[in-house]
Amino acid sequence: MLIRKDEITELSNGIRKAIDGQEIDIRDNKEGALSILKNDIHTLINIEKEQRSKAQEEREHLSEYLTDISHQLKTPITSMILMANLLEDAPEDKQREFIFSIKKELSHMEWLISALLKMAKLDSGTVNFITSDISTSELVNAALKPLSILLDIKNQKVEIRNERLLQCDRRWTEEALTNLLKNASECSKENSVIYVDSGENPIYKWISITDAGEGISKERVSSLFRRFENSQNENGYGVGLPLALSIIRGQNGDIEVSPGGNGTGATFTIKFYK
Repeated sequence: MLIRKDEITELSNGIRKAIDGQEIDIRDNKEGALSILKNDIHTLINIEKEQRSKAQEEREHLSEYLTDISHQLKTPITSMILMANLLEDAPEDKQREFIFSIKKELSHMEWLISALLKMAKLDSGTVNFITSDISTSELVNAALKPLSILLDIKNQKVEIRNERLLQCDRRWTEEALTNLLKNASECSKENSVIYVDSGENPIYKWISITDAGEGISKERVSSLFRRFENSQNENGYGVGLPLALSIIRGQNGDIEVSPGGNGTGATFTIKFYK
């Protein structure tokens, strides 16, 4: 099969236009090796275009992510600098107050940085989840250890209603449960009970956490798992729930929220699909 010079020139010009970012379709409906080549080149151009668009989206996402992180760290750092400057000349009672506040801010920052590093690891897809059999009571009791002081202060109890054997990564799932239980505690009243239940159906095994709060508006449910969305909450930075969701989705699972209301607390249900 002979290929004319003007056909090669036309194909070359089309490729150059595509490289320059112009929208062009070099395919034709003819038969032969040249038409096959044109179709293959068209496919390669579209793949490269999609990869370039994805890379741009990732750069924009990273820029927004870094801006959010900077904002979250700037506020406590500014507060600590101010208190440190006032500390030397402050009365003794104020000094104790400033030192306590600085320690509290440092503790929050340590938790935030740790959570952000975990999310970055999950986002990069480098986490190797190691699945094993573990009971819900074992998971919950381990997840509650970092929250013992918070629960004692509010005189709250956690009641496990049913026992179930789950297949999941113990360490990461404990992390997710700690964040969900912390959220439940913060949303619940003092002297209340938080209920943990579990079960299974033909599609998935589940474990749920029901708080003793007033419920969540349906409008707010959609924003619960957006990073930094709830960073104005005095109890957190808006990364605990998104981190929990990333961990569960990394194990082929999901988290469903029933908003509750009318005297019923919200329920967060972790699903591990079979």
